[in-house]
Amino acid sequence: MGKFVFGNEGLESKEDSYVERYLDRISNGTIPDDRRSAMTELQSLVAESHSAQMSFGAMGFPILLNVLKEDREDVELVRGALETFVSALTPIETSQGPKTEVQPASVNSDLLSRETENISLLLSLLSEEDFYVRYYTIQLLTALLTNSLKRLQEAILLIPRGITVLMDMLMDREVIRNEALLLLTYLTRDAEEIQKIVVFEGVFEKIFSIIREEGYSDGGVVVQDCLELLNNLIRHSSSNQMLLKETMGFDPLISILKIRRGSAFNFTQQKTVNLLGALNTVELLLVGAPSSESGKDANKNANQAALAQKNILDHLLLLGVESQWAPVALRCMALRCIGNLVLRNPQNLDSLAKKQVGEEPHVQPALNAILSIILRTSIAQEFVAADYVFKCFCEKNPNGQALLASTIAPHPNQGDTHGAASDMPFGSILLQALVSSDVSGDMEACCRASSVLSHIIKDNLQSKDRVLQIQLDTPTPSLGRTEPLLHRIVTCLSIAASADGENDQSSHSEEPYIQPVILRLLIVWLVDCSNAVNCLLESAVHLNYIIELASSKRYTACVRGLAAVLLGACVLYNASREKGRDAFAVADAISQKVGLTTYFLRFDELRKSLAHPLSEQQHRKELSRSSANSMSDFQEIEEEETNKEDQHPVLSEIFDSQFINFLSKVEADIRENIMDIFSRTKTATAVLPAELEQKNGEVDGEYIKRLKSFVEKQCNEMQDLLARNAMLAEDLVKTGGSNTADTSQKPSSGRERVQIEALRQELEGAKRQIEALKTEKSRIEAEANNQRNLAVKLESDLKSLSDAYNSLEQANYRLDAEVKTLQQGGSVPYPDVEAIKAQAKEEAEKDSEAELNDLLVCLGQEQTKVEKLSARLAELGEDVDTLLQGIGDDTAIPDDDDEDEEDE
Repeated sequence: MGKFVFGNEGLESKEDSYVERYLDRISNGTIPDDRRSAMTELQSLVAESHSAQMSFGAMGFPILLNVLKEDREDVELVRGALETFVSALTPIETSQGPKTEVQPASVNSDLLSRETENISLLLSLLSEEDFYVRYYTIQLLTALLTNSLKRLQEAILLIPRGITVLMDMLMDREVIRNEALLLLTYLTRDAEEIQKIVVFEGVFEKIFSIIREEGYSDGGVVVQDCLELLNNLIRHSSSNQMLLKETMGFDPLISILKIRRGSAFNFTQQKTVNLLGALNTVELLLVGAPSSESGKDANKNANQAALAQKNILDHLLLLGVESQWAPVALRCMALRCIGNLVLRNPQNLDSLAKKQVGEEPHVQPALNAILSIILRTSIAQEFVAADYVFKCFCEKNPNGQALLASTIAPHPNQGDTHGAASDMPFGSILLQALVSSDVSGDMEACCRASSVLSHIIKDNLQSKDRVLQIQLDTPTPSLGRTEPLLHRIVTCLSIAASADGENDQSSHSEEPYIQPVILRLLIVWLVDCSNAVNCLLESAVHLNYIIELASSKRYTACVRGLAAVLLGACVLYNASREKGRDAFAVADAISQKVGLTTYFLRFDELRKSLAHPLSEQQHRKELSRSSANSMSDFQEIEEEETNKEDQHPVLSEIFDSQFINFLSKVEADIRENIMDIFSRTKTATAVLPAELEQKNGEVDGEYIKRLKSFVEKQCNEMQDLLARNAMLAEDLVKTGGSNTADTSQKPSSGRERVQIEALRQELEGAKRQIEALKTEKSRIEAEANNQRNLAVKLESDLKSLSDAYNSLEQANYRLDAEVKTLQQGGSVPYPDVEAIKAQAKEEAEKDSEAELNDLLVCLGQEQTKVEKLSARLAELGEDVDTLLQGIGDDTAIPDDDDEDEEDE
């Protein structure tokens, strides 16, 4: 069987014979030493040769399984059998052969795991006293799991006390315990039933006992395996999380996270991986179970409170904020845990707001330190993780947002660098970064500060108005003027865009997320805040610049789409009555300079550009042995992700599903509002009928002058509306035949919409009726063709009958002639010719009469069908005479010729 499956016929015949010979000595041998020697030689051959593995899988399994059953007393032979199984299930690394070739080890694993009886036999060997028997059995089960995980999980569930036997191995000698731990780690992946049994068997106590013995985070790979097993058990399981909290508490977990302050060079790679595993455990506890599970929020809140009581915030701040010598991956994970710890938890939010970090005399608020990380780090992932802390801090926390917004004000040391401004208030540091592009061209700092400010003002009208009142000196202070912070941010956006435009022509470019992040801040600021909209539109330059962002193809689809949303916010939340800055003026500018069709297409482009990063964000890599080493070196991961096309880790994290849903809601409101604007006049105030009447004491000339002014005003409004509608109609005509035209484009007035909809429905009805008539016409034409063919056949049959009748007449004439000749001769008795003629004629008439009757009946039926079909074709407008013309002419001509010949 191995030959047919794997090939290699040239080499394996010799090795096949060796395997067969060894197996024969093992099964039929009578001398124990000879059997053991054959087992040793078989194990060495299987461990080194692909073809030997194939042959052993085809022939050796039953023999060695029988050894495990019947020869338990011969410990050395059982050891050799188990070691041979392990060798047969271990892949052999080789550079020869195609990569897609089937591996014998995986096939052998499949063969061995097919029978539950085999797994039960292996589990029974774990009770043997010999150390090596238990050790090789554990190794064999682990090898089976790597190749046949699901099948082995199902088999162990069916075996009584199968999990219990494996759990007992955790109390065995260290080598076997470590192998059993790795085995349970594989076994509990995505296996809820096995997880429940393992937890019931008291695995939490055993896990933390091993971690304590190994030295917590300073331990080796065993601590990593313990934490991976722990994470498998509590992932997406509220019940297991609750049981962990009630049985062990979180003290052992906190002990793993404890590090000494100032241990700059103690972060080995293994210690980093162990700490990452512990932080992953904390994150799983803080995130909670899936939303579909009942009691998810209650369990998450309970975990937040329990962890906060153990002062985990201090340890997380030490790892994520104060230990700048720690690996980047560790700092990022700790920052994310801080965010999840305070998310929508008033007590933890208050603790973080009051927390101080650092050592005397360099002590500063924790939020200031996290902001400093955002502004100074050169690693995008660390910026994202620190930004996530502010996102969680500000979500559903209006008091915290107001507290941070109240500190935003210019500081006397505005020109200092970030490092020298450690004693500045939070808001002043943030403000300095926002305007830093004016001084140093530092667009990165401006972008990151914009992201933080967007969290502070999101869904908080009080904070938006508070920040809107901030006035800054203009870049040329000699003029003695000030400008709002909102105007300065728009200026920063224009600087970023111009720098990006210049860099398009060179080999270097700005980070692709700078403009989107600043635009995100402006969108969040303008939504539900008419004062911010009015402030932005105070300068016509701002509106023109945003229109350029939305229309120019120099910018990415994401930038164009966000600029379109920003323009829509200027329409949707515009409460101004001032001419040139109201919603009508902005909508007119969009229509004239962008075009409504193109404008609405920007929303679709934005949705597509953000769809891919969203899907990437949903799948975080789980920490395991295979991924731990790569996760501990975060710079490499960030570099790989940044090199991928059309995505950036910052965009994929900041533009999360929550913000995309927010954009979708705003987009729907913008569409509806803009189309409503083009369906009514600029002035919403109706003129009262009383004003049309002449006032008491009003001179006729003044009354006429007032009426004339009113009519002129109404005429101007109508002309303006007609001009806009004409522009819309032209836009629609230009894009009407394009497949990419936006389906949301609508007519410019309610009456036109109703009329067009009615016409569209009538057109669709007429199209359906035409299709039905075409189908009916095709069916009738096909039936007419069938009837025409049948008529031709009947005409042919009638001609055949006519020919037969003519031949009978000719025979009759010939007989008459013969009779006359015989009568004239007189030598032959005179037959009764008339009787013969009468008899022949009678027989011929009977035959022809029956056929003619049948033919006339058929012709009558066909004539009826032809009349009905002719009537139906006439209704459909067909010329019946034309269709029937020529039918029967070809068959009638021979009849006439025959008659002429007969007459002659």
